[in-house]
Amino acid sequence: MTAQIFAVLIFLGMFILIITEKFERHITTLGCGLLTLVVVFGICMHSISAVMQTLNIQSIFTVDFWYQAGESTESSIGINWATIFFIVGMMVMVEGMAMAGFFRWLCMRIANLVHYKTVPIFITFMIMSAILAMFIDSITVILFLAAVTVELAQLLKFNPVPMILSEIFCANLGGSATMCGDPPNIIIGTSLGYSFGDFIFNTGLIAGISLIVVIVYFYVIFHKELSSQSDEKKSVADYPDPKKAITNKKGFIISCIIFFGAVILLVTHAYTGLTVAFIGLFIAAVTLLASLKNAVKIIKSLDYQTILFFIGLFVVVGGLEETGVLEVIATFIGKVSGGNIKLMIAIIIWVSAIASAFVDNIPFAATMIPIIKSLSVTQNTSLSVLAWALSMGTDIGGSATPIGASANVVGTSVAAREGYPISWGEYCRKVVPATVLVLIISMIVIFVRYF
Repeated sequence: MTAQIFAVLIFLGMFILIITEKFERHITTLGCGLLTLVVVFGICMHSISAVMQTLNIQSIFTVDFWYQAGESTESSIGINWATIFFIVGMMVMVEGMAMAGFFRWLCMRIANLVHYKTVPIFITFMIMSAILAMFIDSITVILFLAAVTVELAQLLKFNPVPMILSEIFCANLGGSATMCGDPPNIIIGTSLGYSFGDFIFNTGLIAGISLIVVIVYFYVIFHKELSSQSDEKKSVADYPDPKKAITNKKGFIISCIIFFGAVILLVTHAYTGLTVAFIGLFIAAVTLLASLKNAVKIIKSLDYQTILFFIGLFVVVGGLEETGVLEVIATFIGKVSGGNIKLMIAIIIWVSAIASAFVDNIPFAATMIPIIKSLSVTQNTSLSVLAWALSMGTDIGGSATPIGASANVVGTSVAAREGYPISWGEYCRKVVPATVLVLIISMIVIFVRYF
């Protein structure tokens, strides 16, 4: 009982510190992780085995960590090193692509194809944001997309805020479609053993239907504002040449090949047996070998704070799991729902969404995974259906506020830096209705498809 109390207090303290931003996020989770190891496992439980199981280092040296010939045996207990390896690999690949000018070229090329007309750019950038976020971290997608949007806005004389808001939402929506799109999905997939294909055929379907509705929604509320651009007529030749965005032609071609190779490996990993940990490490190695001159620069550019944030987070959540706190929460949800699977799914979707709108959806998803596993066993319900509900709730709920997801923070920060500040009121008025629409669609699709 004492261990449970301290595990909960440390977890709540971590959440409060993350929300208030008193310290850097990685400092907060690492500090709380250390407290969990010392106070919960050491002083309260006197259990070295709990420490070892939570650190989970031994899993890296097993064959199943790199290659799985049969059914997945991934575990959500402790540090999920498969998630860490995969995220690092994708970070390395994205840094290589960015240095070659891939993202800037893509944005300018699409603008060129639609003849630099504002409304077509608005629609195509939303679609591009969703598609890129299916395979590349949404933070990177928005970082480059928002910057190019501001540049185009100054060139074509329109307000970039509507476009940036729609791009942010579509990036979060696109990220919900695949296992590698959003960090919560990476955690869900690696912890529960779901493949890239599992997400595509489940959350991907929901995201695809929602994207159509969302494009219509944003067009309806923003098209008049976007149509009021300057009437000055120019030919396509008067605008920047997309080719000038490519800083390294050879590096650009290699980056494209590596990117498509990564997509193929992810799509087929359920059949090849290669785990996401292996794919992440392999892609990182290939990118660094292909960019030997910039290898050190790429390594220095990685977001190490996010990596450390994940490690500390997994330790804290491991404390809740080892002490049985998460099982208690799962039992409570089961009692509240009365064993009604539809009500259970509705609770998971909406509670996840509301929580993710105000706190980071990554720790929330990591906390909920063992809870839905316990619910699946105690309530005799499908784990996969609960997983898809959790995925959509955390990924989409994070879109509702400027602080709900990292992509939101990045997008609004880029806009503010360029002289286009976005207030909480403006953000929520435009984005909350879209969030509610997608959550309703998610519930309807899950109910119709699985029951």
